[in-house]
Amino acid sequence: MPTMASDQLPGIPEMPEIPSLPDVAKLMERVREQQLEVERIQRGIEAMEITGGSRHDEVQVTVHGNGQVASVAIDADALRQYDADELGDIVVEAVNDALRRLAEASSARFRPFIEAASRVEAF
Repeated sequence: MPTMASDQLPGIPEMPEIPSLPDVAKLMERVREQQLEVERIQRGIEAMEITGGSRHDEVQVTVHGNGQVASVAIDADALRQYDADELGDIVVEAVNDALRRLAEASSARFRPFIEAASRVEAF
């Protein structure tokens, strides 16, 4: 017959041991460090300039890290070769390429942070 602890009531199972809670100050410090790291990554992304182009490089578009278009360069031959609607489509293609490249570069900058955070054990 198993022995009962002196403070345990008959018929009531013994409570499992509660793991110790993490030091709140250490947890808050880690949260602050992670917040600073995210802000550092965001500033780096905002400082980036990414260039994208149309399929045949008739148009080159540069965007800032915040997504604003910085410049559009159109090849002189494209101005003679295409009408306004076609050229508009080519510009849109180049803008979309630049924004896609920006998204990829941003994800790449955050990837190590996200992977490290996913390895941290849950509290």
